[in-house]
Amino acid sequence: MPKEDADFRSLATVTGADAIGFLQGLVTNDVMPLANKPGIVWTALLTPQGKYLADFFVVNTGEVLLLDLPGLAAEDVLKRLAMYRLRADVKIGLTQTLHAARGLGPTPEGAFADPRHQALGWRAYRTVADQGSTPDWQALRIKHLIPEYGYELIPNDSYILEWGFERLHGIDFRKGCYVGQEVNARMKHKTELRKGMARVSISAPVEIGAEILSDGKVVGQVFTQAGGEAIAYLRFDRIADVMTAGNAEVRYLGTE
Repeated sequence: MPKEDADFRSLATVTGADAIGFLQGLVTNDVMPLANKPGIVWTALLTPQGKYLADFFVVNTGEVLLLDLPGLAAEDVLKRLAMYRLRADVKIGLTQTLHAARGLGPTPEGAFADPRHQALGWRAYRTVADQGSTPDWQALRIKHLIPEYGYELIPNDSYILEWGFERLHGIDFRKGCYVGQEVNARMKHKTELRKGMARVSISAPVEIGAEILSDGKVVGQVFTQAGGEAIAYLRFDRIADVMTAGNAEVRYLGTE
């Protein structure tokens, strides 16, 4: 599928008396705390079969309720939400009056700490597009194992527990029902994950999605790469000391 730059985001406003309750019944995380105060929650929308469709931030800025979406996912997410809306008093539409910004270091006034990991800094929503410099986002994602839409997270294919959503505070197992809940609850409580996201070293760049092999068996795939390291998807029972992907040597570095 097509890739997008990590800075390419779309913002949508969510209005209406049922806005928070409507989202609460659909997404993986608990957004009810946003009903009464400013804050930010990272969450995902799933298929009824429990597979990933898109991840996004739900933000109460204190003035407006926003969805901070991957740009390439925005149209599909809004169509899916409209399908579920039925008679709920909620309206969702893209806005061009606000722009998403992010940065590292202390959180500025009016911004929000990224809820996934403290190393990811802050996010803010401003009327003027941010023109500041940004860090090497891909290297930062690899170091802290942050999956991203269109790279590691593939709509209608990925299972979010295999991609670190519990560690990154993207799912709440105590909230009420939501679309795809049963599959994730079963994966959490009744099975041990045999596959998932890991950090690896890689001796040379390879094509995104390239197979990782050991003794002729497929161990997994390589995704985002930077500085000699990469995010990989691995079968944990097949990890070896030295693996290969194309002409590159691959070594397992861990899952955190």
